[in-house]
Amino acid sequence: DIGDIIRGKDLYLGDKGEKKKRKQLDENLKEIFGKIHSDVTRGKTNSALQARYNGDTPDFFQLREDWWNANRKEIWKAITCHARDNDKYFRNTCNGGSPTKVFCQCNDNQVPTYFDYVPQYLR
Repeated sequence: DIGDIIRGKDLYLGDKGEKKKRKQLDENLKEIFGKIHSDVTRGKTNSALQARYNGDTPDFFQLREDWWNANRKEIWKAITCHARDNDKYFRNTCNGGSPTKVFCQCNDNQVPTYFDYVPQYLR
């Protein structure tokens, strides 16, 4: 799941070739989030962010979690940008267990990925 990958919590490692690719991807994400961490904690006016992300290195798990929460809707829109009118998500995932309606979206364009925080082995 892309949310698990971004947040550094993906359990799937794959075969040897996949493991190498995943390790490289994780290193790239650490580098990207390292730059974001440096930007948001720099300066005297960022004391709240400095306190929030104090000790968040080298994996930046808190920052990655916050980034995912802030951007998940945009990621979902990017993933489904070519969804057709009658395309549906693979299971009923909208509030109340209803199916996605149009273009893999719930009502009000909500993201149907609320089980991001259910452990992977239980999904």
